[in-house]
Amino acid sequence: MQIITTKQALQQAVENCKKANQTIGLVPTMGALHEGHASLVRRAVEENDVCFVSVFVNPTQFNNKEDLAKYPRNIERDAELLRGIGAQYVFAPTPEEMYSAEEMNTTFSFDFNGLDAVMEGKMRPGHFNGVVQVVSRLFYLVQPDRAYFGEKDYQQLAIIHHMVERSSMAGTFGNLQIIGCPIVREESGLALSSRNERLSAEEKQTALGISKTLFASLEWAKEQGATVAAVQQRVIDAINAINGLEVEYYEIVDQTTLLPTDSFNHAIGCVTVYCGPVRLIDNIKY
Repeated sequence: MQIITTKQALQQAVENCKKANQTIGLVPTMGALHEGHASLVRRAVEENDVCFVSVFVNPTQFNNKEDLAKYPRNIERDAELLRGIGAQYVFAPTPEEMYSAEEMNTTFSFDFNGLDAVMEGKMRPGHFNGVVQVVSRLFYLVQPDRAYFGEKDYQQLAIIHHMVERSSMAGTFGNLQIIGCPIVREESGLALSSRNERLSAEEKQTALGISKTLFASLEWAKEQGATVAAVQQRVIDAINAINGLEVEYYEIVDQTTLLPTDSFNHAIGCVTVYCGPVRLIDNIKY
């Protein structure tokens, strides 16, 4: 496995793969890798001739500088994990390598068609501008045939799909496929997240209340006379009743448009919860 730190070296590696007619799978990450990331990489290795993994804590998608500073980083451990899975290339640039000074200080402009105006976008202004900025750059640099994203960041996945469709990237890069992969959970049900590293053992136990409540809501939705609004409020109340948890939002929306819906058909419930100072996200499909 080769660790690459410059765009020039990355483009040379990609060019060599293209000359050899090798298919390329890309897994964009911000490091602090866990089994959820590993599942994406395994699939990329299995479905492509070559797998590239980016490990880059993207500063332009953080609207909270303290959160950026605290985000866990451990490239040595990440590289060891990726080597064991079979990834051939790791792209680990510095922010200065990825962006010019002007790009670092200017909000990336993109038409999200309203997908950024709800949930995460509403709570974290500018977040998805940074996501689109870095992912589009990675697509141009790596020119993958397939790119893999976890469904835990469901709104992000929907926006990436929109970005590719709107930018005609599928045509630009042949037939770029965006592959959404299921949430990976601990046996307890807790969704795997790099942010879990910031939880104490006691907080991890408390955080189990999030997924337990979401799974319970699947049954609540089947009760006679259950409405989306009632189930949505019941989830919020149940999580808030757990000492140490505070819901920032819970929205039940259409899986495609991300707009509020009155039907459980093709709906997904997306939640953000503070467990102490740590902000966790999860979702459940109805």
